[in-house]
Amino acid sequence: MEFLEAFAWMKVTDIGTISIVLLLGMFALLALGMPLGFASAFLAVATLIMKFGPELMFSDFGRGPFNVLGQAVYRQMTNYVLISVPLFIFMAALLERSGIARDMYSSLNVWMARTRGGIAIVTSIMAVIMAAMSGIIGGEVVLLGLIALPQMLRLGYNQNLAIGTICASGSLGTMIPPSIVLIFYGLITETSIKALFTASFLPGFMLASFFILYIIIRTRVNPSLAPLPEPDPSAPTGSEKSLMFLGFMSKFAMWIIAVIFARAVFFTLLGANKVTEGVDPIFLGMVSDLPYIVGAFVLCFISMHFVVGKERTAVGWEMGKGLIAPVVVIGVVLGSIYGGITGITEAAGMGVIAVFVISSIRREMTFDIVYDSLMRTLKSTGTIIWVTIGAAALAAAYTLSGGPTYVANLIVGAELPTMSVILVMMFIFLIMGMFMDWVGIVLLIMPVFLPIVLKLPVDEIGILGQLAPNHVAIWFGVVFCMNMQVSFLSPPFGPAAFYLKSVAPSHITLVDIFKGFLPFIAIQLIALSVLIIWPPIVAVFL
Repeated sequence: MEFLEAFAWMKVTDIGTISIVLLLGMFALLALGMPLGFASAFLAVATLIMKFGPELMFSDFGRGPFNVLGQAVYRQMTNYVLISVPLFIFMAALLERSGIARDMYSSLNVWMARTRGGIAIVTSIMAVIMAAMSGIIGGEVVLLGLIALPQMLRLGYNQNLAIGTICASGSLGTMIPPSIVLIFYGLITETSIKALFTASFLPGFMLASFFILYIIIRTRVNPSLAPLPEPDPSAPTGSEKSLMFLGFMSKFAMWIIAVIFARAVFFTLLGANKVTEGVDPIFLGMVSDLPYIVGAFVLCFISMHFVVGKERTAVGWEMGKGLIAPVVVIGVVLGSIYGGITGITEAAGMGVIAVFVISSIRREMTFDIVYDSLMRTLKSTGTIIWVTIGAAALAAAYTLSGGPTYVANLIVGAELPTMSVILVMMFIFLIMGMFMDWVGIVLLIMPVFLPIVLKLPVDEIGILGQLAPNHVAIWFGVVFCMNMQVSFLSPPFGPAAFYLKSVAPSHITLVDIFKGFLPFIAIQLIALSVLIIWPPIVAVFL
């Protein structure tokens, strides 16, 4: 007992003091290089000792507060949806090692080669497609750095424009489903992940369109930033190229329509598409849909054979066939979710199988690729899991100490207007995003901030439009993801910079990379402002 009395000074009754110690301790440990997961776990134990005294470590060890910590960690680790995280990472690793992404880039580049800034635009479009396939940001930035950066530098593109395009576009996986950030947010806040995916579609594509619009305007104002490549005399141009693209799209659409027709016939034979009162009809799977499906098939056939012609269609197909595999993967993952066929976890598994089968058909899948992808998945998942364990423990310890109530009373007691409260939270997200990983932020901060947001007057959230009360948690999740989109580029610890540096030429320094980010960070902040000013944008497809 005398031993414990010597450490009695460690007990702190004031939750405000505990909060300050935690904040300073987190920054100090991260500055010393301690991994976020271990720093969070250490501070979780420190929080309990400060709150309940050092005797907690020696009396009834493993019970009481420590038992609550164990339950919080167990609850996170046994959540079924968490299995989707390593599956999406594995799918992204397979995509990176296979030739699917490379062929997609080549096909996109064929159509945009003679457009000012075309390669940068192609890079952004490729990033959107990759984000819709896997949502893993590190793999996207590395892959774009390997494929697009050398080509843009070779053609004389401005280095800052090339760097910013790759890293900003490569981090779109934060916003565009299937986003792992949204999956974690849904797990922590018990919000529908499917609803979060649906709500983030428009903001995600809005941000991507902002990037593309910036590239178009910037390269038109200053053409020296993106010189046009030397023309290829054998390459089609003008209306000829447009007809070839129409032929490619017509042929590809015919295959998709054929699959939809077979699906509708299958449902018809089973009798699963009968009109039943109170039951939503199967999308494009009812008997009444068959004439429209057949009509669309006939239109594509006429376009391919009588408008475009067989020869142009064949050439267009060769030029664009690299886009087919990515579209199939996206269709498998998102189609199975929104078609009501599977949940998030099963869709991730189906995506892995789709990539594996397509790569095998293309004779690109080898044992070495699978082994390397599994090792990458193990390392990435291990990092995320350790951060999740540490952050879950710290969140539970801080909750036991009364932290969320203290922060809520602090914010509410300031009697700030609703929008001022939102802006303060956005500022905290942006600052923390400069120093912490998004996993730690969503696990540590969201249990504190979201209850406060849910208590705010819903009619005072935003400036334009009215947000429905049941959409507040969904809106806040999308806004949080947009903040994390900014954090991937924010110095001093913007992860995208280090991902690109790992594959960039030696003459490109980290300072050069962060300089290239500045215009794109401003664009991200504009997109974030749109979400805050006009909250109903997230409910357009809900």
